[in-house]
Amino acid sequence: MDKSVYLKVKDFSVSGEEFELLLNEDLDMLETYPAPKEEQLSKYYKSEDYISHTDSKRNLFERVYHLIRSRALKKKLRIINSFGTEPKHLLDVGCGTGDFLKTALTDGWIVTGIEPNEQARKIANSKTNQNVFDINHLTSLNEHSFDAITLWHVLEHLPSLEMHIQLFRKLLKPNGMLIIAVPNYKSYDAAHYKEFWAAYDVPRHLWHFSRKSINKLFHKENFELTKTVPLIFDAYYVSLLSEKYKTGFMNPIRAFLIGLKSNYKAKRNNDYSSLIYVLKQNN
Repeated sequence: MDKSVYLKVKDFSVSGEEFELLLNEDLDMLETYPAPKEEQLSKYYKSEDYISHTDSKRNLFERVYHLIRSRALKKKLRIINSFGTEPKHLLDVGCGTGDFLKTALTDGWIVTGIEPNEQARKIANSKTNQNVFDINHLTSLNEHSFDAITLWHVLEHLPSLEMHIQLFRKLLKPNGMLIIAVPNYKSYDAAHYKEFWAAYDVPRHLWHFSRKSINKLFHKENFELTKTVPLIFDAYYVSLLSEKYKTGFMNPIRAFLIGLKSNYKAKRNNDYSSLIYVLKQNN
């Protein structure tokens, strides 16, 4: 299938390299091109500023991020607790420094985490009784073991997208739920900032989703979308970082106004800056 160039985007946070976003019209999804080879991906994460791999709060953006994350943890816990399963087995893929796993563990969940980054994995293990493993451990987990599998802003990082979706289906129990959160390139803040939109985050983000692309991708693997939940605060901190990329400084007032406008427009079309998708297997 021929794919057209949707946008050219720079890696602002690590390499300074330029990439193209190719539009897959059938899936309504963007693909980062050229995608780094898997053995080269890790070098694009080697930055002290890669926020999900650290617990630091050195500047305004990091403080805002951690404030939003602490609020988001409660929302995430409510979502997985709505399943009412007992015992409760959770797999969190790309768990970062383990805060969500720690929250779920405290609430009675039996937790397993996957985190490729060694530094983040070490921090996560200190919070979860050493229940976080490298990415290679994913394929050694037992089939039908988990009531819930979560990927909080992780799906867009996975090189072998369809293979991973198939693997998650195998790891879930028959009535298990797959919960993913991803940025939405159809949001107002994405359209406003264009090539400066921080949530493109190339080349760490290999895929860029719309609501339609999530539906089509997972329908092919026998998942049914049961619910979408907006991540309201994402519009604000994505806009904060986008302002930095566009103008050279964060400009919090301007970022707040763009985030506010994005959320207001999304009330009509559900195209929030980021969305949580709750998916259930069709048995």
